[in-house]
Amino acid sequence: MGKAAKNIIRFIQRFWPFIVLVCFVGIFSLPYITKGRIPFPSKYLVTFFAPWNASYGMPVKNNAMPDVITQIYPWKQLTIDAWKQGYIPLWNPYAFAGTAHAGNYQTAVFSPMNLLFFILPFIDAWSFMILLQPLFAAFGTYLFLRALDRSKVASLIGSIGFMFCGFITTWMAYGTLGYAALMLPFILWSIVINFKKHSVLSRLMLPVFVAISFLSGHFQISLYVCIAAILFISFEGLQKRNWKEVVRSLLGLLIGVGIAAPQLLLTYHAYVASTRTDSFIRSEIIPWSYLITLFSPDFYGNPVTRNDWFGHYAEWGSYVGIVPLMLSIIALCVNLKGYKKYFLILIGLVIALAFPTPIADLLFFLKFPILSTSAASRIIFILSFAVVALASFGCDELIVAWKEKNKKLILRLVIGCIVFLAIVWIVLLGMKLLPVDKLVIAKRNFVLPTAFALVVLTIVTAGLTGKKKLQTIFLVGLLGLSMFDMYRYATKWMPFEERKYMYPESSSIAFLKKNIDFNRVFGNIGGEVGNTYKLPLIEGYDAMYRARYGEFINASSKGIVAPAGRSVVQFDKSGRFNTDVLQLLAVRYIYQRKSDGRNVWAFPVWQYSAGDMVKRFEDEYYEVYEYTHAYPRAFLASSYVVRRDPQEIIDTLFRKDFDKRNILVLEEEPNSKPEQGEGIATIEKYETNRVVIQTNSPAPKLLFLSDVYDAGWEATIDGKKTKIYRADYDFRAVGVPAGVHTIEYRYRPKGFRI
Repeated sequence: MGKAAKNIIRFIQRFWPFIVLVCFVGIFSLPYITKGRIPFPSKYLVTFFAPWNASYGMPVKNNAMPDVITQIYPWKQLTIDAWKQGYIPLWNPYAFAGTAHAGNYQTAVFSPMNLLFFILPFIDAWSFMILLQPLFAAFGTYLFLRALDRSKVASLIGSIGFMFCGFITTWMAYGTLGYAALMLPFILWSIVINFKKHSVLSRLMLPVFVAISFLSGHFQISLYVCIAAILFISFEGLQKRNWKEVVRSLLGLLIGVGIAAPQLLLTYHAYVASTRTDSFIRSEIIPWSYLITLFSPDFYGNPVTRNDWFGHYAEWGSYVGIVPLMLSIIALCVNLKGYKKYFLILIGLVIALAFPTPIADLLFFLKFPILSTSAASRIIFILSFAVVALASFGCDELIVAWKEKNKKLILRLVIGCIVFLAIVWIVLLGMKLLPVDKLVIAKRNFVLPTAFALVVLTIVTAGLTGKKKLQTIFLVGLLGLSMFDMYRYATKWMPFEERKYMYPESSSIAFLKKNIDFNRVFGNIGGEVGNTYKLPLIEGYDAMYRARYGEFINASSKGIVAPAGRSVVQFDKSGRFNTDVLQLLAVRYIYQRKSDGRNVWAFPVWQYSAGDMVKRFEDEYYEVYEYTHAYPRAFLASSYVVRRDPQEIIDTLFRKDFDKRNILVLEEEPNSKPEQGEGIATIEKYETNRVVIQTNSPAPKLLFLSDVYDAGWEATIDGKKTKIYRADYDFRAVGVPAGVHTIEYRYRPKGFRI
């Protein structure tokens, strides 16, 4: 045998678990590798979302991930476009009449995974970003479990359970929450290494992994990761009595958070102005009855098969596979010492916060930011991680039990599982606790997990034969069953679909792109159109939009200031003051689907005179009207009134005899007083974070820009800084002197200056 062959064999013997994991992800990714299909619900996009749903229609695999279509993918396009143009994507002018982009957090503007988009074509970079999640989750889990002195097989089984666990699988298409969560095993691995040996590399790993988690796009998940890491550092300190390392590790965590500080500061700036500061909810608390899905994930149905009838499949999923679950039971049947205690603490933490417990109620009562304003169930990934970690211990203890012929341990598992299965089947077959149609779903979806469990019990029992070769075969059998189980679970959920359905440009969209200029468009479309094609909209869907803007849009309905919605701004098409809003916000184009007719969900263009609403475009499915009385995006006003009370501002602004085109409603006296006279304002340059306007007037004026006011915006006149006033409830105005001047707006949020 040649030297090269020996080196290959040596490499395989050393790294075979990593090779198995890479091959496993490769098999999962075959639709992308062999057919070029992308991990994105493109058929869902063109079948259910306007304008494509007018001309497309086809069977859809998974309709439970609309946010990927309306938010995550379009946001990523805006982000990468901005970076490639050489500036930080801080602001998004295409939704909510302007909103913070980087501060949104879920846009993941600073995620290291964005580097993929500078190497590969966008759609392939997106695919790699999605498909690398299970691989990274597996690598991190394997390294961590090996650091805990688990065997290669045990660590591999644990890795397979976590890489396609309920949380990673159902959130995989987003490319944000998964990365935030999968850093947990990497962080814990670096902590173990730091406690075992002290190297510069291991010291650097901890803050880097923490920073990556916080930059991945979901603060709540990263916060849970940090809590788990702090608990682990404390646990290691108590076990090893090494308090110096505890301090060093905590410092490493803090440095990691510090690296992510630019993102955190931007998000804080956006958060304090958003609806989330007052949006405390007791949501997504997992009912105790949902624990059965840890054994049978589709017990209550599955959105993919359109038979789910209870719970929130994507939010509550904790499945890790039958093999890891049963091995974790073995771990709990043997002495609960060492790291097992830590994983039990994690399980206790999840139960306390995600299930209906007094602690969950207390957290809501205390109105703790982030934890009390988001879905409590998202901590469930920590339960999955703890179970697979226990499974690795259980696997090694099973091997020992086989060697020692420990029939007692095996008997406990067999009896416990048989009793559990018997009880569930008796309930399903003999008791009518559920409606007949629901029972049919539960029974059908409990068959395969039962079969898997019986196979595991058979293998576990057969291993008592004591023959080493057979035991090796049995271990391979458990590994293979685990891989098949998780592959079946993940591929059932994850769509791989054709590229040609990725936001195809229609003739009506092409018309709007060509003619929009600096105006806005309104219609039954969202971020999937506005952000993708860079068409400015007045509506939007985002958890971090400005609350005051939501109040303004709500006031257009009846003229009453009402609290903004939690995540959605929706314009009342039949509101009393909708025309006032269209004028003020430069909404020049109305985008209508022909088949909407005069239904309530269509904007009532038929109520306007022919000269007010002029049809400018028409194809088979859509028509575009121009609202001829829309104001320019930027204009000069000759007067102002001061109103400080929100309702007074709205009352004044929407008064019939109030000349919005020439009079602004300010909340304080301006430094320079405007005067009557003609004048023009021309937008010379409009970039994501920068707007340049030239004014020319014989008298001092107030320059109004119908973009949302934000304290992060700064303005200069001919290079000299000037004050921005909040005008007409939530928009921008600056005082400009007579003559020709250049006004430049730049978005530079407080605490973030570059």
